[in-house]
Amino acid sequence: MEENKFFLPLLAAFVICSCSTVKEPVVFESPDYSIEDVRKDEIRKTEELLEKNNVQALWRASIIGDQPTIDRCFESVVSSFNSAVEDKSWFVARNLFKSLKSMDYPSLSSLGKNEAELEKLCMESVPGLSSASSSKNSPGKKVSSYISGTVTIWVDKGIAIHNGYGYADRVIGSGFFISADGYIITNNHVIADVVDPKNENYTRLFIKLAEDDDTRIPAKVVGWDPVMDLALLKTEVSAPFVFSLGSSSDLDVGDKIYAIGSPVGLERTLTSGIVSAVDRKMFSLGSVMQIDAAVNSGNSGGPCIDSNGNVQAVVFAGMLQYTGLNFAIPVEYLKIELPALYSGGKLVHSWIGSFGKTKKNMGKDSGVEVQYVLPGGSASRSGIKVGDVVTEVDGISVSTIDQLQNALMKTPAKSIIKMKVVRNFDSDEKEERTIPISLSSRPDNPGLAVYEGDIIKNAFTPIYGLKLEGTAQGKRQYVISGVLKGSIGDESGFSENDYLEIKNVKFNDEKTAIIAEVYSKNRKKGYLDINMALPAALDSPYYF
Repeated sequence: MEENKFFLPLLAAFVICSCSTVKEPVVFESPDYSIEDVRKDEIRKTEELLEKNNVQALWRASIIGDQPTIDRCFESVVSSFNSAVEDKSWFVARNLFKSLKSMDYPSLSSLGKNEAELEKLCMESVPGLSSASSSKNSPGKKVSSYISGTVTIWVDKGIAIHNGYGYADRVIGSGFFISADGYIITNNHVIADVVDPKNENYTRLFIKLAEDDDTRIPAKVVGWDPVMDLALLKTEVSAPFVFSLGSSSDLDVGDKIYAIGSPVGLERTLTSGIVSAVDRKMFSLGSVMQIDAAVNSGNSGGPCIDSNGNVQAVVFAGMLQYTGLNFAIPVEYLKIELPALYSGGKLVHSWIGSFGKTKKNMGKDSGVEVQYVLPGGSASRSGIKVGDVVTEVDGISVSTIDQLQNALMKTPAKSIIKMKVVRNFDSDEKEERTIPISLSSRPDNPGLAVYEGDIIKNAFTPIYGLKLEGTAQGKRQYVISGVLKGSIGDESGFSENDYLEIKNVKFNDEKTAIIAEVYSKNRKKGYLDINMALPAALDSPYYF
């Protein structure tokens, strides 16, 4: 398994490019509900949406402010809630209840369950989180005794032909039991071929127990998340040992950890090391841990534990060419995602169509400053504006972008949350607003959605960190009015009042990265004429 694939240089994405002309798309404009024809048309669209997504329809009806439509939407969502309770689909019921609560449903107390009951019922059945899923086995005194709770993951891909010869084609990874009845955690990239809808080739998924490395046991994928690189598997065996999920917050730089897995297929391998860092931005959501315990191809999905056998992280990558530079996913993310993974299928993350970073106020983290809003997105329709500072989600304070992402991760798309924002944060006329917002499905590449849904001068803010203003000279000619700190534009040496002309825009074939060809007169370089190529990924931890 090529685990260093996460670290390919961005420019490598442009070895093969597809060109794109610089275009200006049709941009969404907020409807004026004071115009009767516009209002009627929006009510009609909401009624149509009610059949497909009654939660979002409820939110849209509240924005329009039409009470009969709101009442019909409430009735539909309550009916869905009652059906979920009857079917004991507690994960669905919990999210519908939270949406009704966010919309101030007047008869919330009359529903059959309250929020605390639903949360308890939701967690009771989830492997790794419920007391029923734990093992009766007691851990041994030696760290080596925990190896029996790990497995080797085999993805059999049949035969690959190379130079006229056939070779066994397989992916080998690691995993670990989180319940006595056979639920296993591993990385998404280990089982990606099994769940890829475009993969029409032969694939079979097996595990091998640590105590019996000769027998392959069939397994199935229950749920998977490509963004956080986690997957939940199920196999029909009684787990020899079940790991308890700890807390990565218990670890700090310098603390000792152990990694267990099957590097290059060598089962029952245990390595040790320390936590080297706790806040590496390797994923588009959240931060990961850097560890120096030896990790090699095949370790992916194995547990990273403390001396008491508690899982503190999930190993996901190692840079094979650099000794001691390896990474693991904090267990908090796994604990947040387990209910959704257990509900089955691909986990779809939520977002509101915004971009922003942690707001610093007198050196203190004070919330998340909105630096861009996608036209037509949930934030835009809700009235959130650039400059607003998000300070709270569903009653929980958020001070940093990581905390905001964690809060959004707890609630799936097609739900409604309440978000508190502060307008005019730095002035004496601060204004707090608590706004219900519908969560949409987060695109695989939010930057692409921005480029396709907004004019290019606005799209350059989240993609490159450059705020542009048009000039009288013509199209695609701009003056930089601001540069976001730490952005690609900042690191490329641009500054306020620089001249910028956008010549062309290209994407790689997968449309995960963009490159803009620009001409500039850069103040920091003596206003010399400069032609530059600006590459950027179309995803980052700052889209929310």
